[in-house]
Amino acid sequence: MRKLTFGITTFLESGVDKDSGMISHDQRINHAIEEIVLADQVGLNFYGIGEHHRIDYAASNPEIILAAASKLTKNIHLGSAVTVLSSEDPVRVYESFATLDILSDGRAEIMAGRGSFIESFPLFGYVLKDYDQLFTDKLNMLLEIRKNEKVFWSGTEHTQRLDGLSIYPRSIQKPLKVSIAVGGTPNSVIRAGKLGLPIVFAIIGGEPIRFKPLIDLYKYHYQEAGHDINKMEIGVHSHGIITDGDEKEFKDRYFKSHQASFSKIGEERGWSRVSKERFLASIEYGPLYVGNVDFVAKKIAKTIKELGINRFLLHTPGSYMPHEDVMKSIKLYGLEVVPKVKDLLKK
Repeated sequence: MRKLTFGITTFLESGVDKDSGMISHDQRINHAIEEIVLADQVGLNFYGIGEHHRIDYAASNPEIILAAASKLTKNIHLGSAVTVLSSEDPVRVYESFATLDILSDGRAEIMAGRGSFIESFPLFGYVLKDYDQLFTDKLNMLLEIRKNEKVFWSGTEHTQRLDGLSIYPRSIQKPLKVSIAVGGTPNSVIRAGKLGLPIVFAIIGGEPIRFKPLIDLYKYHYQEAGHDINKMEIGVHSHGIITDGDEKEFKDRYFKSHQASFSKIGEERGWSRVSKERFLASIEYGPLYVGNVDFVAKKIAKTIKELGINRFLLHTPGSYMPHEDVMKSIKLYGLEVVPKVKDLLKK
């Protein structure tokens, strides 16, 4: 497997109401640039922004924000987390990220997913009944585009025909990195394994160890398809934020915004309201990595060891938190948590 890497993901959370905290989209976008620069300075390997088209997130065009940060950074990889490929044009996705790859000198990544939010479908003229087929068609087309400068594509119900058209610019990376983000659907896991694409599991509920069978399923199909085991990359994405202050006070503040954010989403999806007890249980046993350096480091190390993964992405802040808290968390993550995790994994 590839070497162990660590990163940050975000949806550029901007809050849901004044009581739990809110920020304007222009402020949140500009704060993101500062976060990316800091993440690069403290040695993190990846910063990803998830495409969303909602008032509570400021991230409808991740690649533009990442391009702005690319000339201010040196080493960190910059990517989507995720690109909702089902409602995108694969030609434009490739062109945008190839441009980002050039600006960053080969540090761009596309993390493609079907999307757990559906706002982009009506926005761009797609219907939900085609949810699965849209992603399949567009992923196959994207992979063909990244492989060939001159593209011959017969077209499908959801993609245009290309008769030897050339697509520019071409990425510096050969090929441009494309990974697949999954929630827990076995067919998506199998597809990623067979294609030999890096995979990222979004773990936002339950104990992380529950994903072990899916990870084993990916490994089986990856190797069965004959892909190079040394290039295998398996990641986990989970919410969390780190403090070096009063843990109780910090968790209380985070819970306020966490409850507001997930209650809003819960109302849309029929979930029950997030209780304080459930929140604390998710920190202790589930997929929330919230607390001081030692606690978060031990929990990340345990997840990496139990699941057999080689990329960990901390989704920060997960719900709106003040900029200074996010910056402090990124600094602690890069300078203290990651070294501790590496030391723990040596034991």
